[in-house]
Amino acid sequence: MTELYWQTMGEGDRDLVLLHGWGLNADVWQQAALRLAPHFRLHLVDLPGYGRSRGFGAMTLKEMADRVRENAPPRAHWLGWSLGGLVASQIALDAPAQVASLITVASSPCFAAQEDWPGIRPEVLQGFQHQLSEDFQRTVERFLALQTLGTESARRDARLLKAVVLEQPMPGADVLNGGLEILRQADLREPLRALTLPFLRIYGRLDGLVPRKIVPQLDEAWPHSTSVVLEKAAHALFVSHPEAFTQALLDFLAGK
Repeated sequence: MTELYWQTMGEGDRDLVLLHGWGLNADVWQQAALRLAPHFRLHLVDLPGYGRSRGFGAMTLKEMADRVRENAPPRAHWLGWSLGGLVASQIALDAPAQVASLITVASSPCFAAQEDWPGIRPEVLQGFQHQLSEDFQRTVERFLALQTLGTESARRDARLLKAVVLEQPMPGADVLNGGLEILRQADLREPLRALTLPFLRIYGRLDGLVPRKIVPQLDEAWPHSTSVVLEKAAHALFVSHPEAFTQALLDFLAGK
């Protein structure tokens, strides 16, 4: 069986699984991991087909969630950024007994804009899919640049994200297309209404991929969840604002 890249580190007695976003790999958590390692046993995962988790083709959201869950500790806190937030949410829906809490970071239950829902215009996601076939690396770089727009440290953060991608094997075009298809089609708004476990959502107010307008809508739809908005952060908020990100996480998980 093809193996997932799965690194465990940290000094805490609680398990925290970290899932990265589209086009990236577990190395994106390097800064955050240093801050979190004293508090948790961290599990840094390359999603199937990304980074060092080679040999996987395109997957549905359910398939990706099932594959990641196979390697997981019996009961962990699950944190997912962007696409990783959808994967962590699917795991919480499929196996709530295996999830101590769910934390989504700059993520949406429905990334694609709809008539009554702010998000990424479907034609933008389709455009990225089309561009992947023409200029693979430039398309990934353009998507990464979108994640830091508007912040004071945008250029530095974009360089860091690009370095994370280039230091590890690039995902195949089929895997990247599959990830964009998940972002285009997934809609977990209704299923997550029924979730009863502890649930934190962290957002950046300047995020161009996950509009801040969804925050009050989800506060109302999911009253069992808690939201935190970092005022000067965009999509890669744990890179640009590591202290505020870590504090929000530690405050939420205190005693859990």
